[in-house]
Amino acid sequence: MKNIAVIGVGYVGLVTGTCFADLGNRVTCVDVNEERIANLKQGILPIYEPGLEEMVRRNMAAGRLSFTTSYAEALNCPEGSAELVFIAVNTPAGVDGEAELRYVRAAAETIAQTMDHPLIIVNKSTVPVGTGDWVADIVKNKQPKPIPFSVVSNPEFLREGSAISDFMNPDRIVLGSLDEEAAQKVAQLYLPLRGPIMITDLRTAEMIKYASNAFLATKISFINEIANICEALGADVKEVAAGMGYDKRIGRAFLDAGLGYGGSCFPKDVKALAHMANVQGKHPQLLEAVMQINADARRSIVAKVRALVGNNGAHLNRLEGRTIGVLGLAFKANTDDIRESQPIDIIRMVQADGGMVKAYDPVAMPNAAKVLQNVKLCEDAYEVAEGSDALILATEWNEFKNLDLVRIKRMMKQPVIVDGRNLYDPSVMRELGFIYRGVGRGY
Repeated sequence: MKNIAVIGVGYVGLVTGTCFADLGNRVTCVDVNEERIANLKQGILPIYEPGLEEMVRRNMAAGRLSFTTSYAEALNCPEGSAELVFIAVNTPAGVDGEAELRYVRAAAETIAQTMDHPLIIVNKSTVPVGTGDWVADIVKNKQPKPIPFSVVSNPEFLREGSAISDFMNPDRIVLGSLDEEAAQKVAQLYLPLRGPIMITDLRTAEMIKYASNAFLATKISFINEIANICEALGADVKEVAAGMGYDKRIGRAFLDAGLGYGGSCFPKDVKALAHMANVQGKHPQLLEAVMQINADARRSIVAKVRALVGNNGAHLNRLEGRTIGVLGLAFKANTDDIRESQPIDIIRMVQADGGMVKAYDPVAMPNAAKVLQNVKLCEDAYEVAEGSDALILATEWNEFKNLDLVRIKRMMKQPVIVDGRNLYDPSVMRELGFIYRGVGRGY
């Protein structure tokens, strides 16, 4: 058993700390947000992630997981001082796309001022290449007196909606450090997971994270580019993706055409990598195209709605006076995360076009209500459908797969569905009498 401190109880920090506790370690999670910590002490989580709430409660009851606002309590606990401290704070995008590191700086400074014994400081946050060296300098310069420490980069590869499984069954564990002994000590934490462990230098480990996310975002934008061509040529992108996916060099994952990528990772990480390249005088042409295609994927959904809801097939220039229903608000299923949410962007485009919006999401509506204005949030998909001129399927929640579509059609003003996730079979939808458009389905 190791004594571990985790700084930050957002998505990465809470999942990381809870999973380490479930592996038998003693974990103290720290956050400066007093309300968030007070709620966690009551078992109330700040995020929705399948299985996480039960795991938090179980490990709290077992005495392996605790929460505090005090760095001193987390690092220098009398029951057992922390041997490792993970920095897992937010690194949002700055005005030019760069990763904003003010929370990392604050964590590093406070660790330096609080630590009273040797520590291994592990960067879990997604940070620009070179941040590990920068954190080491901060800690060294802010210590009241010299205390030995090491810095290790340990990027996370968690998917929202399956984060616990991803942590417990990793494709790989990447560790970067100038201190081989420190990296090996972090590696020992992960040995029970029996995943491949790669130890490299700090900057390479940091780059692995950005390169991985940029490549996955590129796959998504690539298949959306192919979807646009499929629509023009009469091919079906779902079949194209399936055929491509059988090739082991390509693989089927992340080849689902639709609304593009969203969430807290891909958008900001692609921007940050492009920013790093530009600062170094490089020309990230591919990354720039990936971001442009991603933005176009959202715009094209609104254009399809506009083309389909006109009277007698007439193309509308605007959606003035039309009611558009949106099914889904989270950027993907099985999360309540609306950061860089494609549905939220689409709603704002519809509103800018003069349309009125009704929407429903199984778990993300409380978060969406904080950022949306003049949107009617409904109790279910059927209330959204009632009186709508068109429906946009925006998040691939399971409950949307088995809707009573006959009832949906009966309740709508016009039977128009734009399926941004290619959830439905076009031939079935046409047989039911819908005016249906997916993404790249070869009309």
